[in-house]
Amino acid sequence: DDGHGIRCEDLPILCERHTTSKLSAYEDLQTIKSMGFRGEALASMTYVGHVTVTTITEGQLHGYRVSYRDGVMENDPKPCAAVKGTQVMVENLFYNMVARRKTLENSNDDYPKIVDFISRFAVHHINVNFSCRKHGANRADVHSGSTSSRLDAIRNVYGASVVRDLMEIQVSDENAVDEIFKMDGFISNANYVAKKTTMILFINDRLVDCTSLKRATEFVYSAILPQASKPFIYMSINLPPEHVDVNIHPTKKEVSLLNQERIIEKIKDAIEEKLMNCNNTRIFQTQ
Repeated sequence: DDGHGIRCEDLPILCERHTTSKLSAYEDLQTIKSMGFRGEALASMTYVGHVTVTTITEGQLHGYRVSYRDGVMENDPKPCAAVKGTQVMVENLFYNMVARRKTLENSNDDYPKIVDFISRFAVHHINVNFSCRKHGANRADVHSGSTSSRLDAIRNVYGASVVRDLMEIQVSDENAVDEIFKMDGFISNANYVAKKTTMILFINDRLVDCTSLKRATEFVYSAILPQASKPFIYMSINLPPEHVDVNIHPTKKEVSLLNQERIIEKIKDAIEEKLMNCNNTRIFQTQ
């Protein structure tokens, strides 16, 4: 992570439970916008793996490297050469949990999930470089360079055939008295053909699932697409932080929104209008 880095004096508590840099005052709990590790994540890693952190802050002549085990530093930080920001390396995962480690011996089930996860982030954060390569492979399965175009990011990750059938969409509700929300994204047109729905949804830059929104969009497409075909959808929704509850699920994968039904209805109507206006040319394949 080429961010600000971690100060040397903060390294002793870095992997202790409940450590966080997101809060300065109690009121900050209501308006958390930052991403990154939760207070438990780094600590949890140290209990099941060997964690090494290399970091440097701006203006320092050198960085520091330190190892952790069971939430505690194993040694004093050692000066070292480093690049801007922080590198967290986790090795020998579940080395001390034999039963759990055996479940990882076949990585064929987990690796596609990792690729899918990183692909979604690569589409949304277009100013960040992402790379994911399986151990022993010659080429990366995900390799997305920094770009100024969302379509270029989608093309790099999902291919040119997907981009060819995408339309830009924007929805806003800024005039509402009790709510402000904006949505922008890309949706597939009537010529896009896929066996499974691809829905990439970010709310306030947080990757989440919303079953109700997915069901509503699929319902709109069901009237237009052939029976077995599914859409491609990318949406980025921005809401006031106090209108989003990110703590309803332990993994923060699902969120709850204020006036959720109203937001979904406006997005659904916008998709429907967009599809109807683009429905001048249809391509049908026969066999």
